[in-house]
Amino acid sequence: MLEYQAPERDLEFLLFDLFEVQKAWQDIPAFADFTDDLIRAVISEGGKLAREVMTPISQQADAEGSRWEDGVVTAPSGFREAYDQLAGGGWLGLSGNPEYGGQGMPKLLGCLLEEMFWGSNTNLYLYATLTVGASICIDAHGTEEQKSLYLPMLYSGQWSGAMDLTEPQAGTDLGIIRTKAEQAADGTYRISGTKIFITAGEHDLTENIVHLVLAKLPGAPDGTRGISLFIVPKYLPNADGSPGERNGVASGSIEEKMGVKGSATNVMNYDGAVGYLVGEENSGLACMFTMMNYERLSVGLQGLGAGELAYQQAVRYARDRLQGRAPGGPQNPDGTADSLLVHPDVRRMLLTIRAYTEAGRAFAMLVGLTLDRGKYADDRDSQALSELLTPIAKAYLSDKGFESAVLAQQVFGGHGYIKETGVEQIVRDTRIAQIYEGTNGVQALDLVGRKVLRDGGRVLKRFVEYMSGETVPDRYRDALSAEFDRLGKVTESVLARSGDDVDLPGAVSTDYLELAGLTIYAWLWARMVEVAGDDAFGQAKQQTADFFFARLLPKTLALEQSIYADSSAVMAMNDTTF
Repeated sequence: MLEYQAPERDLEFLLFDLFEVQKAWQDIPAFADFTDDLIRAVISEGGKLAREVMTPISQQADAEGSRWEDGVVTAPSGFREAYDQLAGGGWLGLSGNPEYGGQGMPKLLGCLLEEMFWGSNTNLYLYATLTVGASICIDAHGTEEQKSLYLPMLYSGQWSGAMDLTEPQAGTDLGIIRTKAEQAADGTYRISGTKIFITAGEHDLTENIVHLVLAKLPGAPDGTRGISLFIVPKYLPNADGSPGERNGVASGSIEEKMGVKGSATNVMNYDGAVGYLVGEENSGLACMFTMMNYERLSVGLQGLGAGELAYQQAVRYARDRLQGRAPGGPQNPDGTADSLLVHPDVRRMLLTIRAYTEAGRAFAMLVGLTLDRGKYADDRDSQALSELLTPIAKAYLSDKGFESAVLAQQVFGGHGYIKETGVEQIVRDTRIAQIYEGTNGVQALDLVGRKVLRDGGRVLKRFVEYMSGETVPDRYRDALSAEFDRLGKVTESVLARSGDDVDLPGAVSTDYLELAGLTIYAWLWARMVEVAGDDAFGQAKQQTADFFFARLLPKTLALEQSIYADSSAVMAMNDTTF
């Protein structure tokens, strides 16, 4: 049975010791009321909700799944009540605009809360994260009328959100979507077409669902320059904001999936559905990217939450499971065997999960801080850095989350393959995080092609200079310096060679992203040890950091050589040979 406990001690350490949030926010008036005591209370209450309300219904939701009948989608048992508690507690509007009922909390704080909710029940939180993302998009690009109508309903959880991009023939390549929009005499639009893989596109958790739909107007430019964005509600709002007439949008079916079975993934059909333009005509993709970038970070947090959940299950099992004897002799002489914790390879797996998860948590909060400073302090350097780090956060956090889930399953051995333990569900539910919101290969190409190459590596170099200037323990200084040099050299190599080799960015991007992730994690581990105390918590930090530097960081040596290889190693084979 799955159990979850919010890692409150580590969260407080990161907030108050590593990032010193009050100093980081001191020039942001909007955060003046967020005292340490308030932050601790929010963490405690969020952890309680995750532990007591969300986790207990996770495995049953996986077994039961969402159900579709004649266009009606029913969520798993207990989801409606749990969603009502999420909504009723104000958790959906945490970082929302206070002018429309949001609480205006820092994204840094939102990141750690999302990790809890993802870790405790991925299936349920998928409904919530789409709602949060839709509200962010409308707040950024909607008209005053749209914001006044939709945001309070989304923040309160009375209405939920959905992001409708993908079509059968158009996944990553959104420029070839076929969904059409035609303007009506009343200034609204009529949307017709089909979308697939629409998370939370139809369900029974809320009284209305607000779809954000990409479509093309007649005569629109080809490709992504001709995409517009529309609000398409399931029920057309009445003048008082209550749900009115049913709109021409319906679920044609739900997908049978490997995991996240409690989250309804819909085929959505639009038959002259009424839509309301968001932003300007033909600027829809830029508007939608506001929501997509939020969702990409959130999906990274899904991987992070899965890693923490997997670690907790694996540690508990390893302590209790008696198998074999320690290499140096019995540690439990009165028992039939020693616990799994005496075996070096089991410790390797547990330490790997812990090293990636705790560094990933620090990294996620760093991205949240850059977003806060970019938005509220008008810090352009922080904004640029957040854009650089977002694809790393989505891809690396979800990659390591899945790796952690598989390692936890391995700790369980055969019992990890049995549904009763819940570990195989973590593996299945986490796998999707590497695929949706832009596959991790796409994220890596975005990092190299759109971020590093586009500005000649300027933002990355500035970030490396910043990391190099931070105080770290002597024991890690030389290793860190070598990693900073390595990242700088491979970046210069990619910049120099890409001009003559159009395939190079795609050939090396995944390895480059992993090398960047390992380097950033190494820096964060060194910084955490620098500010940790000498108590048991601080000693565990140092021991985990030592493991990371000794056993995980050396992977950068192989990645460096792989990045130096020519793209011909990838591209030489003739298409017909595959």
